[in-house]
Amino acid sequence: MFGLVGRESGAVRLAVTQHSDRATLDLLVQRHSRADATVNTDEWTAYDQLPASGRTHVSVKHGRPSPEYARDDDGDGVREVHCNTMEGIWTGLRNRLRTFRGVSKKYLGGYVAMFQGSHNLKIATDAFLRILLIVVPPASTIGGT
Repeated sequence: MFGLVGRESGAVRLAVTQHSDRATLDLLVQRHSRADATVNTDEWTAYDQLPASGRTHVSVKHGRPSPEYARDDDGDGVREVHCNTMEGIWTGLRNRLRTFRGVSKKYLGGYVAMFQGSHNLKIATDAFLRILLIVVPPASTIGGT
């Protein structure tokens, strides 16, 4: 699984991947983030080459003996270096999938896409719901008659 969440937009990008190696992650990060993005990760070595793609890379060390989960690099009192936002997304996805008591790998991508879409949908307008439910508007609203 690959996941990325925008700190400012809150938009999530999730993908089921066959591999989780450096080349796969680099490609997905480049495809789904801006070139000037700052990428916050844990200490896994597959992320070490992200700066070569132009992205700023900061990480927190979750490992023992002295784990850190958030860090204040600029001294303003806000611990802005963390990957807790994405950890929360993973918890939400896991809780959503748990209700199915197991999901086939064949269909996992569809479940993940539905979770991503529902997370990214901020406002369900009447027009969106009509499309989703295939509700045809009344004749009086078609063509202004």
